[in-house]
Amino acid sequence: MAHKPTGKAVVMAKDAIVDDKLAAKFATEKDSPYTRWVAAEGLDIISAHYVPDLRTVELRPWERRGGRGVFINHEATRTSNDCYVCEIPAGGELAPQRQLFEEMILVLDGQGSTKVWNDAGAEVTFEWQAGSIFAVPLNAHHQHFNGSGLKTARFVSSTNMPPVINLYDDVDFVFHTPHDFPDRFNGEPDYFSPRGEQKGLLLDTNFVADAVNLPLIEAKERGAGGGHIRFAMAKGSMNSHISQFPTATYKKGHRHGPGAHVIILSGEGYSLMWPEGEEPQRYEWGPGSLIVPPNMWFHQHFNTGAEPGRYLAFKHEVVSMRNAQGVPKAWISRRIGGDQIDYADESPLVRETFREALAKHGMEPRMDEVYAAELPTLAPGPQDPVTG
Repeated sequence: MAHKPTGKAVVMAKDAIVDDKLAAKFATEKDSPYTRWVAAEGLDIISAHYVPDLRTVELRPWERRGGRGVFINHEATRTSNDCYVCEIPAGGELAPQRQLFEEMILVLDGQGSTKVWNDAGAEVTFEWQAGSIFAVPLNAHHQHFNGSGLKTARFVSSTNMPPVINLYDDVDFVFHTPHDFPDRFNGEPDYFSPRGEQKGLLLDTNFVADAVNLPLIEAKERGAGGGHIRFAMAKGSMNSHISQFPTATYKKGHRHGPGAHVIILSGEGYSLMWPEGEEPQRYEWGPGSLIVPPNMWFHQHFNTGAEPGRYLAFKHEVVSMRNAQGVPKAWISRRIGGDQIDYADESPLVRETFREALAKHGMEPRMDEVYAAELPTLAPGPQDPVTG
């Protein structure tokens, strides 16, 4: 099992590299309006699926926004979504912006406020802090302000900007179209209040004040007695969720389409990621780490710390990998056609590696009851042939 180093470096995705002759045939398709726009902004694109700490990743001056930033994209970024980190200078603010794409934001460090307004003159201002999550309403004017005169503020954002810029190939249209979407935002005074309507696992809200301590809903289907909550924000098509699992436990391995940006909110541990048929690669994480599972790679998260592990996943589900009932296939056992690996079917190496990782902290796995509870629920599989 390959062990990826920790530190400030980013780990690049493993690609199927071909010879130069074949690559040359597709060279003109590698570039896109989106990548050209990022370059014109003077920023880098980190094509990575692991960043040890978003709070310390290197940024470059972003003149148009008035701060500093960097883009972090997954392997299918030209067709779904992206991620960027931005810093607001101490005592400063970013330039106002509006945009014909959706955006969800997690505050990494600092505190401040955001003003949102439309062409009709309706305006709302709200305050945020480290751990806050909110969405920018489609094409609404907005401006971010740093509430401290001494420290910078930093946030990470996920957007569906790539397909929008690639579709129109007109930056002025994307950022300067004078049109309000009143069904999305109409200046409601409580638009960004920390409230919401709970619909099953889905919380319909536009603002979460403290993602680290937000109450979750039991979701044992993902294994290890974890909690889960999903978000619908600003009436947009992007989605996100928070998951948590107890110390000395781990979640079931699963896979899904591209675009999930998994940001660790609390806890300490590691993740395994692998394409089917290959050896897992290991990535250590703590608060601020980013894990981006490549398209249809299995991945599995392990808590080796002294507190529950909690993460936020930003995603834009372009291709909905769900069953006929609307359940994500990543929640459904492979035994019945889903993309989740039951504990009973995982490699023995998974449990061995987890036990060794916990031993380094003087801990032992708390998984025996979880394994036992799963057995009566298992569908017939290779280990349990159907009998008459």
